Amino acid sequence: MIRKMGYDWHLRQLMATHGMFQTSDLLPLLEERGIHLSREQVYRLVTQPPQRLSMDTLAALCDILGCGPGDLISVSVVNREVAKTGTTAAREQPPVRRTTIRRPKGL
Repeated sequence: MIRKMGYDWHLRQLMATHGMFQTSDLLPLLEERGIHLSREQVYRLVTQPPQRLSMDTLAALCDILGCGPGDLISVSVVNREVAKTGTTAAREQPPVRRTTIRRPKGL
């Protein structure tokens, strides 16, 4: 079994505790700190957990919200079995479907 990690993103909740209820409230505060993101990028940053996040953006968010990285992200272990590619067989294999190839007469 592979130990799979997960995380929760708390940016929206932290923004709310600071009276910021619109994603556009964050845009000028990020720009003051040299982080230039489009409105769409800021919207995704607030509404969806990011897959990648630059350290500069993380530092700016921490400065804006007066928090640390651990306040924005909580890490957890997701105990799911993940099949290792090429090393173990899958638990349930699809049935094998056998076919017959018939050649045309005369070949």
